[in-house]
Amino acid sequence: MFLIGVTRVQPLPNRNLDLTFEDGFHGIVEIDRIVKNYTGVFAPLLQDEFFRQVMVNTELGTVVWPNGADLCPDVLYSQATGIPVTTSRNL
Repeated sequence: MFLIGVTRVQPLPNRNLDLTFEDGFHGIVEIDRIVKNYTGVFAPLLQDEFFRQVMVNTELGTVVWPNGADLCPDVLYSQATGIPVTTSRNL
């Protein structure tokens, strides 16, 4: 587990996010690699105008959308850096 929060987000075309993390790492994440099924709270992310409303929730340290959809900062960091997320099962 990284516990490294997101400090900045910029939406890009094709459901990509340009992210900066607390440790200064900067990278681009393809959201389609994380969200495999755009249903429920994630369905509106398919609409470009809604997707661009992404923002950083500093309390959670991750990205959120107005409808409450959010993504785990550890998963975002892993996707951006290529470093696998370590879970208690991996230890």
